[in-house]
This record gives sequence, structure tokens and C-alpha cells, in this order.
Amino acid sequence: MELTFLDYLVFFVFTGGVALFGCSFYLKSKGSTEAFTKAGGNVPTWVVGMSIFATFVSSISFLGLPGGSYSGNWNQLVFSLTIPLATWLAAKIFIPLYRGIGSVSAYQFLEDRYGYWARAYVAICYLLTQVCRVGSILLLLAIPINTMFGWDIGTIIVVTGALTLVYAVLGGISAVVWTDAIQGIILIAGAVICALILTFGMPEGPGQLFSIAAADHKFSLGSLGTSLSEPTVWVVLIYGIFINLQNYGIDQNYVQRYMTARSTSEAVKGTLFGGLLYIPVSLVFVYIGTALYSFYTAQPGLLPDGVTGDKVFPYFIVHGLPTGLTGMVIAALFSAGMSTVATSINSSATIVFTDFYRKLSRHGADSASKDADSERKSHMAVLYIASAVVGVIGILIGLAMMKIDGVLDAWWKLSSIFSGGMLGLFLLALVCRKVSRPAAVIAVILGLMVIAYMSLPVFGSPFHTYLTIVFGTTTIFLAGFLLTRLFTGKDEKKID
Repeated sequence: MELTFLDYLVFFVFTGGVALFGCSFYLKSKGSTEAFTKAGGNVPTWVVGMSIFATFVSSISFLGLPGGSYSGNWNQLVFSLTIPLATWLAAKIFIPLYRGIGSVSAYQFLEDRYGYWARAYVAICYLLTQVCRVGSILLLLAIPINTMFGWDIGTIIVVTGALTLVYAVLGGISAVVWTDAIQGIILIAGAVICALILTFGMPEGPGQLFSIAAADHKFSLGSLGTSLSEPTVWVVLIYGIFINLQNYGIDQNYVQRYMTARSTSEAVKGTLFGGLLYIPVSLVFVYIGTALYSFYTAQPGLLPDGVTGDKVFPYFIVHGLPTGLTGMVIAALFSAGMSTVATSINSSATIVFTDFYRKLSRHGADSASKDADSERKSHMAVLYIASAVVGVIGILIGLAMMKIDGVLDAWWKLSSIFSGGMLGLFLLALVCRKVSRPAAVIAVILGLMVIAYMSLPVFGSPFHTYLTIVFGTTTIFLAGFLLTRLFTGKDEKKID
């Protein structure tokens, strides 16, 4: 079965409707940095939760999880099992911390502990990570859309990026979180429908699906061995703990959502809801991959040669779903990418405004130098321009990455290099009552050296890529802790 007019109609109506809905928030955010960056702190709890969920999910999850379990097993699900710990720590430590500080920037805390250099360093790392993230997501989204529709990949990247940029700029964070909520609901519905159709579409019934998958060990969580060069259960588990601590603890995308809630308690409830929701949804996604394996193993003639891995789910969406549902699921996939891109654009603009413009600009810091209306306009101009610049750079990076083989692998390495030093610095500030600034600087340098060794192929690290953030974070924390004791230990003893 090929795409029909109804599928195209559903797809365009949904994606166009989401963009228009996001633009409708323009009047609410116009002229107010508070509305653009925090939605006035008046977002309902369930919307905060769905937005956090949608921030975590992307087109990578939509295609990567089914593709991974189709080719392998349920090893990726181990990552999801670490989320309860991360959300619990966010609820107990990070959300009260950020809301107590009152800054929409996640990095004000580092300036308070280490000075402005730390805030600027982490903010730059974050911005580099986000523009690469925008480019990677746009390309990863364009590839399956190209497979489904046959459209040019470069055109898809430009149009998708521009469409998302428009509503992210016009609607601010209000548009982002509310469209996140809608897109998250559609994404869940699409995944559940696919899982049900695959389960009950087996020639001999649902039992056949489980018997085929069990015989080929598709439900395994992975090896319990001690190798550090393979994605064993233990490697994925420790990686999940660290990366989710980074996500829920210091990622501006999440921190900004904490600040949109009406109170600290509602921020906690929304975070727990959104974070824990990802666990059953990720289970559905890995189940889809296993179901696809059984479905096409039982009916090998339905799957053309050369369609493997991440390409199998898009093929099933186009050729295996009823008319109309195909358009809805494609829209769900498309919306997941749009949601991720809009989130990165808005959070990056917020960081440019709070961590650089207001700190370094005389006009940004001295509100008395302007009348209120002029100041408000200049602030909004900075946010709009920063959003546009991030979006355009992200589109250009997406186009440039079309020439790279292994886009996802390239993104993981870039994100490890740019963001690996952030978590260790935060943990050091949280745990140590007093941190020597020279110790913190040296610790970051040592951590980045470890990250470079782990990430760059020229060094030939024997460790799995997942352990990059683990070793980098641990190096920064331990080096900072020990050097601080060395530099200030005697003084602290005198004080005590």
C-alpha cells in the first residue's frame, strides 16, 4: 500500500495546525521576556509534564528505539530504568535549587559558586551542543521523511527548520510547551496503535509474535559481562544514570520548564509525571522493534531486500498501516523532531539573553538607562535575533552533516565533547561547601582531556562511547575535590 490523499491530508493538517497553534501565542509573549522565557510561570502541571516528556523524546527515540530492538534486543530499555533516580534527585535537589535562585538560567548557580567564567564556559558548551543537536535532529528527521515521501533531504531540513523556527520565535516558551503537550499525546497514540496492529496482525495471532522473539532472544536486556568496550547492561546502566542526571539536573531545556510551573510543588509533580511517562512509552517503542522482527520473520516476503535496522519501522508505517493512520503516525514522527528543535531554539535564545546580553551589555544590566518600553523592545529583539541565529546555524549544520556517514555517531561524539565537562562542575559545586577556583579550572581541563581521549578516534580508546560522560564527569569531580582540599584544606581546618 502506498500513501494516499487522506494520509497527505492528515499529515499536512496536523503539522500545519501545530505551527499555527504555536504562532497563536505571539500576543501573549509579545513584549515580555518573562512570557518568552518562562511563560509567566503560569503553565499547568500536566502541560509541564508532557513538555518534559516531549523534550526527552525525539525522532531519535521514535526511530532509534524500534530500530535498535529490531536489530538487537531490549538493551536500550536499561537506559530508561535509570530515569526514576534522576527525576527523584531533580525533585529533591535541583528543582528547589533553581526555583530558589529565581533565575531562568540553569547556570546562575555556577557563577555564584565559581564566578562568571564558569557560567560563561558552561553556557558556551550548551550553545555549541544545541546548534549541533538542531542540525542532527533535522537531518535524522529528514532521512525517514525522504524514505516515505521521496522529497529532497536538503529541502526537508530547510522547510522543517524554518517552520519550527517561526512558531518558536513568535510564541516563545508558551508555544513550545503547549505544542510539546499536543505532540507528545499524538506520539504516544501513534506508537500504541502501531504496537497493537503489529501484535494482532500476526498470521497465527499474538502468541506467534512472542514465540518467535523469545526463540531468538529478542527480549534480552543484554550481556551481564564486565566488558567496558561493549554496551553491556552495566555500561548502559551507568551511562543512563550520568546522562539523565545531566538532563534533569543541569540541562537548560529542563530547567526552563521547571521555571514555567506555577509553584515548586507543581514543578516537582510535572517533572515526575513527564519523566516517569517515558518509561512505559520507551517500552512500547522497543516492543515495536521486536514486534516488527517477528512480523517480518513470519512473513519474509513483505519486507524488501535492503530494508533493515532503522529503515524497517518507516517502511511499516507507509506500507503496513491503514489509510489515514499512516498520515497520523508520520505526523507524530515529524512532530517529535519539531518539538526537539523548537525546545533547543528557545532555550538557546534564553541562554544568550540571560548569560551574555544581560551580564555583558550595559543596556542589559542597567535598566535605568532606558525607559521601560524601549528596554523591553531591545530585550525582545535580542531574544528574537538569538532564536533566528540558532535556527539558521542549526539548519546549516544539518545540511553540512548530509555529507557525513554515521550522523548519530557524529552527534554523540560532538555532544560528549561539548557537554561532558558540565555535569562534573555542577556536582562539585553541589557536594563541596567550598571550591577553590583554580582547582575548578584545572579539574575542567583534566576532564576535557579525558573526554577528548574517549571521543576522538585518533587516540583509539578501548572503552565504549557511552562511558565518555562517565569518565569525564568523574575526573572533573574527583580532581576538583582533591585539588580543593590541597589548596584550601589548611584554611578550612582553621575555620572549623
